[in-house]
Amino acid sequence: MLTFLRTAYALQWYAMTARFATPDEITNWDTHILANPDGGNVFASYEYAQQKETGGYRARFAFVGTTAITIHEKNAGPLGRLWYLPKGPGVTTTKELFAVLEALKPLAAKHNVFAIRIESELPRSAQPTLARHGLIKARPIIPNPSTITLDISARIDDVLMSLPQKGRHAIRRAERDGVTVEAVKASDKNCRILFDLLALTAEGQFGIRSHEYYRAFWQRFERAGLGQIFFATYEGKIVAGAFAMSFGTKSTYLIGASVRKRTAYGASHLLQWHVIEWAKSKGALLHDFCGAPPSEEINNPEHPHYGIGQFKTAFNKTVIDYIGCYDLVIKPSQYKLWSLAGERIARRVHTYKHHDSYY
Repeated sequence: MLTFLRTAYALQWYAMTARFATPDEITNWDTHILANPDGGNVFASYEYAQQKETGGYRARFAFVGTTAITIHEKNAGPLGRLWYLPKGPGVTTTKELFAVLEALKPLAAKHNVFAIRIESELPRSAQPTLARHGLIKARPIIPNPSTITLDISARIDDVLMSLPQKGRHAIRRAERDGVTVEAVKASDKNCRILFDLLALTAEGQFGIRSHEYYRAFWQRFERAGLGQIFFATYEGKIVAGAFAMSFGTKSTYLIGASVRKRTAYGASHLLQWHVIEWAKSKGALLHDFCGAPPSEEINNPEHPHYGIGQFKTAFNKTVIDYIGCYDLVIKPSQYKLWSLAGERIARRVHTYKHHDSYY
């Protein structure tokens, strides 16, 4: 089925039109997303769209030809609407990207959309082409415009042996020292524990959402069979936690947190290794560590995420840089007002009213 859909896409991309999905198609939305040329992305999943509706988006589902497009719609009042395509559209070349966007323009204009914000996982080398086609660089929303991935398609023992020496040593040291890792239910209690660890990790480093948001997120993805909480324990105390997702052949390490005082060397590395084992058992072939400093900054100790990057390079030293976020302007006058002040005002008002991130 997936092979058929991808072949159909290859034949039809050059003459595509855009339309909204039918209720029956939405019922099986994840299957359509997984059939996209990029193999699907969890941030384009039905579950993620439903979760983001709790933060003020309206979920819309569309097709351009046979490519499934998940749309998060923001109402910007008198300016109209902004369409955001998380990790989308799910294409693999700029040629496909421009064809999809050209087909989306009439549908967007019909529904009072002033801009379409894209975030495809195309390589950063494509950026000059995007600019020549009129796309405008925008602030990233999903925090991995640069990331580190690991091929986990081989036998699990071979995957372990392929890791850099630092990573293998940390995993084995933690095992010798008595660190244990357990996959646990996303109960209210465990969600609270993971959130508290996350809050400790984030303090002074980066912003986080509310406990209620994360609990709903983790429990939603667990119910769908797409997410899992993990805890690492040392001497009877939880010292690190993680939440990971598996979607099709890709897995994502979305949340990682630990106590400030390092009580056991390698605990977070062993935790990550158990996440990888779980992902492989779910059919994942590629594991995404979901965020790192860009390749040119990965060894810069002044970068705010230097420590995060150094942890992840213990599993793979190669950083992948994506294009990040770009805006396709549909209505220039409204977009100009949005860029000058509208977006800034909308973000401030939303944060004041909801104590949460606008996006």
